[in-house]
Amino acid sequence: MEKEHSVDERLYIVIPAYNEEANIHTVLSEWYPLVEKIGSDSRLVVVDDGSRDNTYPLLQDFAKEHPQMIALTKSNGGHGATLLYAYRYALEAGADYIFQTDSDGQTRPAEFWPFWEARQDYDMIIGHRNHREDGLSRIFVTKVLKYTLLLTFGVTVTDANTPFRLMKASVLRETLPLVPTDFNLANVIITVIYTLDKRRILYRPITFRPRQGGVNSINLSRIFRIGLKAVQDFYRINRQLKARDNHET
Repeated sequence: MEKEHSVDERLYIVIPAYNEEANIHTVLSEWYPLVEKIGSDSRLVVVDDGSRDNTYPLLQDFAKEHPQMIALTKSNGGHGATLLYAYRYALEAGADYIFQTDSDGQTRPAEFWPFWEARQDYDMIIGHRNHREDGLSRIFVTKVLKYTLLLTFGVTVTDANTPFRLMKASVLRETLPLVPTDFNLANVIITVIYTLDKRRILYRPITFRPRQGGVNSINLSRIFRIGLKAVQDFYRINRQLKARDNHET
């Protein structure tokens, strides 16, 4: 049973979407009731990343009947660029808290409420996918990422890229300028910066289901290419963060 929620706190749930016509109506129907419960100033924001199917028309249709839903679209730029676009939109709109999840139906809205109840005690609460059902290859990629971040930045993160995170807008606003524009692994680098800056982070276990429909646009070959580019970017960002820290001291 969730606690009473303050109507003064504006929650923006942001969801990137790309070619998700098979899932999107179910996902919207599952997540929209949360913003209604939080308060009339909260919003569900879904950003279509230039889908080639009917994702955006379906978003528009849903928004017509649901006043706290905002449907946006942009040219295709990838998951990270779409996340950054959504985060900036939520900050400019005056969100107090921003929660991010994905549009493939792998996360459960019922598991949001313990995050919301702990919101004032942490700068970011991240879901820990400790019982994943999305395949061994994805688990392997997550483990490789964890060790890459340890070697590059010297930080240990429990689950850096989980699409189930609640963030205080005031802290995210300070962090986003440090993230390269349209960076593909946006959530990863945000997690790293929070960790380096000793922000208050809590990891909570969550369920992570298989994709609920449609086709995953990211395959292992593309993951490998993204990974090679990310390692180069990580080292460059690490140098910039060290320069920032040296300047501040």
